[in-house]
Amino acid sequence: MKLLLVEDEVKIALTLKKGLEEQGYQIDLAYDGFEGTQKFELNKYDLILLDINLPKRNGHDLCKLIRTKNDLIPIIMLTAFNTMDSKLKGFDYGADDYISKPFEFKELVARIRALLKRANKLYVKEIEILKLGDLEMNMESREVRRGDVFINLTVKEFQLLEYFLRNINKVLSRAEIAKKVWDIDFDTQTNVIDVYVNYLRNKIDKEFSTKLLHTQIGSGYILKK
Repeated sequence: MKLLLVEDEVKIALTLKKGLEEQGYQIDLAYDGFEGTQKFELNKYDLILLDINLPKRNGHDLCKLIRTKNDLIPIIMLTAFNTMDSKLKGFDYGADDYISKPFEFKELVARIRALLKRANKLYVKEIEILKLGDLEMNMESREVRRGDVFINLTVKEFQLLEYFLRNINKVLSRAEIAKKVWDIDFDTQTNVIDVYVNYLRNKIDKEFSTKLLHTQIGSGYILKK
């Protein structure tokens, strides 16, 4: 796990860095709000530890900026300000937790672990995977595969397969597909639906023993095992 620590007191920053690295975390240090902003924008972090009273850009403003770009990354405020107003301001700007200086290092580690565990569960829930047998579609990475074989699809083929995967075991008429995937009324004089279904079938079925995309004569198409 990679953490960003934004703390202007060098002695505190180095002590926390050493302690957290002994716990198995990789730590990047920033000593002011501007440097913290740069590192956040250039790197991927699992959690941010953020002092409030920072030079160049204070912790509240940096927290607010981070939240405009990333809703999920956990943020812990580290501060000597222990007033309720200060805490509420931090939470309003998007902080997940708030720990007042001086604090016990083991308490900080416990809070980091708890937030990382929660964030990991949220992230997993955010990634939607559509599946049928060994066919998988990752809606975040936009990757499609059957088993260990990755399948390259055009944008329209991807949309067509997504519609089939959201309607497994359901016969889909050409009119339904035209409306839902192409957003047009079906024209009986065109064979665009059949053409694209054939494109898709060649990519997801042709090289595999188990066929998933089937024609229902006179009705349309169905994706099933």
